Amino acid sequence: MSLLEKLVAAYKLWHDYLTNFPKTSRYSLGGKIDLLFTETIETTLSASRLNREQKLAFVQKASAKLDLLKFFLRLAWEIKALDNKKYLTLSERLDEIGRMLGGWLKQLTTKENPGSAVKADRGMK
Repeated sequence: MSLLEKLVAAYKLWHDYLTNFPKTSRYSLGGKIDLLFTETIETTLSASRLNREQKLAFVQKASAKLDLLKFFLRLAWEIKALDNKKYLTLSERLDEIGRMLGGWLKQLTTKENPGSAVKADRGMK
């Protein structure tokens, strides 16, 4: 599955969970999480359509949005708006998405600065 497909699948799962979110948090914290999901999807889709020079900023933004999303999901779990099973299921999927975004980011930064990876290796020895 592609990164975008995994994001959409995670969002669909979240959307199912949102209907059972406590009413006291559904439109505040639940709405924030929903917005971060859609913004992450939007930014990732935009990045996939851009040329190489423009991609880096969008992938960085998508990664930052994903970090915020994970933070607010954890907060929802801590206040018991999400049960353990739902939180664990979403977290595992988002961790995998994060690894994929990180790999994309690494690929973009090494292609833009091909000498930087070599310099970093030399500095570690």
